[in-house]
Amino acid sequence: MPSVQLEDVVRAHGDALHAYVTRLTNGDRFAAEDVVQETWVRAWRNLDRLTENQGSVRGWLLRVAHNIAVDQHRSRRARPTEVGLPEQDLEHTAVAPSTNDQVETKLVVREMLETLSPAHRATVLEVYYADRTAVSAAKVLGVPAGTVKSRLHNALRTLRGSVAGQVLAA
Repeated sequence: MPSVQLEDVVRAHGDALHAYVTRLTNGDRFAAEDVVQETWVRAWRNLDRLTENQGSVRGWLLRVAHNIAVDQHRSRRARPTEVGLPEQDLEHTAVAPSTNDQVETKLVVREMLETLSPAHRATVLEVYYADRTAVSAAKVLGVPAGTVKSRLHNALRTLRGSVAGQVLAA
């Protein structure tokens, strides 16, 4: 059983820790509470290290709190800010594509695939429609994986050229 009790540490350093963290979080009371709470959890886990013989207890607590505050700040900055959804605006509401649009898209894709050589078309179908990796598609097609990759590259370049040509023609 550790000779130091968490209650004693909280009593001795709690006010100073809370004041430091409140300044550190620019007065954000809720963020400060989160940091202080996590600091006490870590202190509890490391009670055996919280003796003046091993260094300043307050210094350890303030350093841990500082690190937690920095980590929380970085994680908030790394995630986009959540925003509420606006009132439903019928003009900007996303609509699922109609069956007619889906049929038309399938026909256009089929026509574009027909412009490819049989080898390139088979490769595209194996990788994208059968959802195979290059290695798996290579086994099915009986060619090396590098050949699958180069065929995909060339087929996609051809398809992009076809799309660009159709856009310019329209």
